[in-house]
Amino acid sequence: MIVAGIGFRRSVAAEDIVALVEQALERAALAGDALVKLATIEALADLPVFTEAARRLAVPAMSVDQQALSAAAPRVRTQSARSIAAHGVGSVAEAAALAVAGPRAELVLDRIASSSATCALARLETGS
Repeated sequence: MIVAGIGFRRSVAAEDIVALVEQALERAALAGDALVKLATIEALADLPVFTEAARRLAVPAMSVDQQALSAAAPRVRTQSARSIAAHGVGSVAEAAALAVAGPRAELVLDRIASSSATCALARLETGS
């Protein structure tokens, strides 16, 4: 079960987010039905483009607060100076995916980017 973390510019279209998530799943050799949640930071989570992308992907849209984002930061692999300056983490997409997937979750795909969005995939932690 996979969480897709998303970072995006406010000008992005829902179909661009959906296409990037589908590309990420393909790169990770995962079927579309492996995706169970779409996550992003609080400042972007209520935007219609994000909720529409989640609806099109048939998964819940999850909001990640700054505390959860910061807690996931040590497990982020990508270190973008722009993201660090704006959000305090090297990758919003990676940190959001990890935060929602759980404290022992791991990235299955580092951040990939389009011109207006980023996406990373994390596997939900299991009880075992």
